Amino acid sequence: MEQKLKNFAIVILAAGQGKRLGCVDLPKVLYKINERPIISYILEELEKGGLDKSQIFLVVGFKAELVKETIGQGYIYAAQTERLGTAHAALIGESALPANFTNFLVINGDDSAFYKFNSLFELIELHLENNNDISILTCEPPDPKGLGRVVRGENGQVMKIVEKENMTPELEEVREINTNTFCFKRAWFKKHYLNLKPISGLGEYGLPSFIEEALASRSKLAAVKLKNPDQWFGINTPEQLAEADRRKNI
Repeated sequence: MEQKLKNFAIVILAAGQGKRLGCVDLPKVLYKINERPIISYILEELEKGGLDKSQIFLVVGFKAELVKETIGQGYIYAAQTERLGTAHAALIGESALPANFTNFLVINGDDSAFYKFNSLFELIELHLENNNDISILTCEPPDPKGLGRVVRGENGQVMKIVEKENMTPELEEVREINTNTFCFKRAWFKKHYLNLKPISGLGEYGLPSFIEEALASRSKLAAVKLKNPDQWFGINTPEQLAEADRRKNI
């Protein structure tokens, strides 16, 4: 495992304010579940899996100094001074990587508190062994309502990602979603970022756009589905925060 993770980096997106949570003075990733900052769980899991702090890069923005002070030293921090979306945040993280890192994983700091390292390593292993350009982590949550869907063909290959704004009654039957956790070949990421189009009306660049770009350019794309969908849990509302707290207390 250690050999496979050599020259591999983890980029954690931790720049958001979390307005839907009512965040005024506290960065979203520092909200607590079971008396611990949300982001502390994924950091602990990555280190338990054998990753060194020097392989973990955190993209910070809102109240960046507070995030650094809370999380501590040893990690690499990169500042996203303009918040132009998750793909842009990933670019900020990628730009901070030393030259020897040839592949990297992008994780959202606010929805990864329940991930287990073995699940992430399954994605990393598939990505590296198949020499993929991009690999995505998906899951089938009990209730995918309000989320986009992953559409696969007969051979199991990802055909497209349909965002929630474009859902149809037929697609509502599809339960597989994109978790926004991605593995990238670094050279591919840098080249194809330039082709991304901003999200309509927002002027931001979203990570799912990389899937559209990969399909359009016939790049090497694959997906791994979480065996336990409970490992992915988005925290965007006070109710979801309370539910995450309840789960961590079980």
